[in-house]
Order: sequence, then structure tokens, then C-alpha cells
Amino acid sequence: MSTEEQQEEDEDLRYFVRVGQTDLDGTKSVERSLTELNGIGRRAARIVADETDVDRTATFGRLDDDQIDEVVDAVQSFADTVPEWLANHRNDYFSGETTHETGNDLDMTRRQDINRMKMIDSYKGVRHKRGQKVRGQRTRSTGRTEGTIGVNVEEIKEEQAAEEAAEEEGGEE
Repeated sequence: MSTEEQQEEDEDLRYFVRVGQTDLDGTKSVERSLTELNGIGRRAARIVADETDVDRTATFGRLDDDQIDEVVDAVQSFADTVPEWLANHRNDYFSGETTHETGNDLDMTRRQDINRMKMIDSYKGVRHKRGQKVRGQRTRSTGRTEGTIGVNVEEIKEEQAAEEAAEEEGGEE
């Protein structure tokens, strides 16, 4: 491949593709770059690519603007086109709607849900407040945050070496 052909191909390539508030890598495949978006995994990326009739192995930055717009629209209306069990925010507390959150909206929604659980002192909220495990994992032997309780051998050796050095200096006088 000559350098002229490569430069022409590079001119067609969009290095960053904007989806929502996130810049996605245009040099990767459609499926791979969509998974960089928070809230879209491999399965959801594959569904979006199939829904928009875009080759999921095609380079995302080389797609036409129309195809990219279709992908963006499919990501934003993901919850409307998939079964309810596949959406990531089902049965909202206030509205009862099922949505699929992506990007910063997902982080904000998750934070609000955790804060609401803390405020009403539900079991999960209390566990979040204490910084303990929430989903029923064992805590007898894991999840300890206070540091090591056992013997620190290195510290003892350093103290012994310091004592011996002090004795040698005191004995030489």
C-alpha cells in the first residue's frame, strides 16, 4: 500500500465519534468502540449494530454520517427496542418506567438510588453507609480494611538492627 493511498484512507477516518457526552474511538470496530460507552456492553453493542444494519466489525470512524447518526439514535432508544429484562434501569422508583441509561446518566442514576437507600435506612442502605458488602457476600474473612493484624517481621528486624547499632556505638566509647 503506498503512502498516498494510506493518506487518503486516513482523511476519511474520524478518530473520535461523539455519542452522548462521550467521545468513542473511531479507529476500533463498531462493536468494540460502543463497549467503551458506560452502560453498553458487548451484547448491547452487538444488538445496536444488528438493529442499524451496520457491520459490527467495520471501523467506526469510516462509517458515513448517516450510519453514525443511526447508531447514536439506536443507543439512545435502546430500551424501547429490547425486552424489558435487558435494560439496565428497570421500574424507576418515581415514574415506574424502564430505561436504559448510558454515560454520565448511568452514574448519576446509580448514585441517586444508593443515596435514597441510605436515606430510608433500608438494609442495603445501611450496608452502603458502613462501607460493608451489600449483596450477601461473606465478610468473616474478606473485605477487611484496617490493614494487617499479624506480625510485621520487617519492622521487628529494623528495630533489632537499630538496637544493635546503638549498642555497638555505646560499646566503642
